[in-house]
Amino acid sequence: MPPPPAAPARLVSLDVLRGFDLFWILGADALVHALRAMDDTAPLRFLAGQLEHRAWAGFGFYDLIFPLFVFVVGVSLVFSLTRIVARDGRAAAVKRILRRAALLFLFGIIYNGGLAAPWPEVRLAGVLQRIAFAYAAAGMLFCFFRPRILAGMTIALLLGYWALLAWVPIRDVPLDRAALIARLPRAERDSHGDPDPARVRALFDRTTTRVRGHYEPGLNLPNQLDYRWLPGARYDRYYDPEGLFSTLPAIATCLLGVFAGLGLQRSDRTDREKLAWLVAAGLAALALGWLWGLSFPVIKKLWTSSFVLVAGGWSCLLLAGFYYMVDMRRWRGWCRPFLWIGMNPITLYLLSALVDFHGLATRLAGGSVRAWIDAHIAAGAGEFTIALVSLALVVALAGFLYRRNIFLRV
Repeated sequence: MPPPPAAPARLVSLDVLRGFDLFWILGADALVHALRAMDDTAPLRFLAGQLEHRAWAGFGFYDLIFPLFVFVVGVSLVFSLTRIVARDGRAAAVKRILRRAALLFLFGIIYNGGLAAPWPEVRLAGVLQRIAFAYAAAGMLFCFFRPRILAGMTIALLLGYWALLAWVPIRDVPLDRAALIARLPRAERDSHGDPDPARVRALFDRTTTRVRGHYEPGLNLPNQLDYRWLPGARYDRYYDPEGLFSTLPAIATCLLGVFAGLGLQRSDRTDREKLAWLVAAGLAALALGWLWGLSFPVIKKLWTSSFVLVAGGWSCLLLAGFYYMVDMRRWRGWCRPFLWIGMNPITLYLLSALVDFHGLATRLAGGSVRAWIDAHIAAGAGEFTIALVSLALVVALAGFLYRRNIFLRV
């Protein structure tokens, strides 16, 4: 790694972008859906549709939330680890990386429900767990390798993942509920009509037919590796969108953030040059991603290489926009709620699973209040009010923590 530059001023735009990203899953999405229920117009249908994950292939705004956070982690680690290496040495940086990754993994299990369910119903995979692995890998690589080698590793991850999915043979058994029901007779289903797990395992193990280059649900290499090797509960019964093998390209997403951070860290570039570089990189990644997607589809649940590039492209463009507004032009009055959230992301994300903010908002604005709003303002306005109060409670909590300098530092 090259000698670290002088420590720059904090990138406020990065904190704001992180908060903007988390804002949508803390309640802003429910607000838009409630607004659409009030007035089902084409613009609101479009906005609400952007706040839904694509069922499989494709890309919408909601599919960007997770990879954008991983990208921001990559940008952030450039600044944090550079300071630690300069002040305390590389060993201290490695210790921080491992400790932080372990805590993120633990928090992820708690977010999933912890040990409330008996084994093997505990889900080990998840959003925070993937962030933990991506951060650990990208952080260690950043500490020990120069940017050119990191670039080669990123390309190798993307090309290698594509090659393995395209060429490694897999069993011709789609691990999808509808497809399995079509293959298994009624006698081999449980009382709910679902395929019997033992029968599915027997079908999978005894199948000798192999296929290649498939990317359908349950009929692809990552899903089948999850089915065979991922312990514990899986989000999609037979496989997990944050499973084992698809974590590899997520590391590449984090490394794309590292490159953005390295660009912003450079003292030999003006702010305008950094902005232009981010915009150019974002547009190039989008073009390459969609072009690659013609043969290797853009699929979030597989974190395909084309998905990495498309999400990385949008992440670069968003970072450029926030960098221009917040750090270059210093337009900061509008973004304070995002800053509050962005300074305490893990705390608020965990609390969103542990505290029923919607239920609390219903206690404050439900019942007769909701009925009166529906009757006197507009049908559905009551639910919109509850969604608004729920989001306001989260933002108020974020502001309280920020003003009291209470931050969960992992």
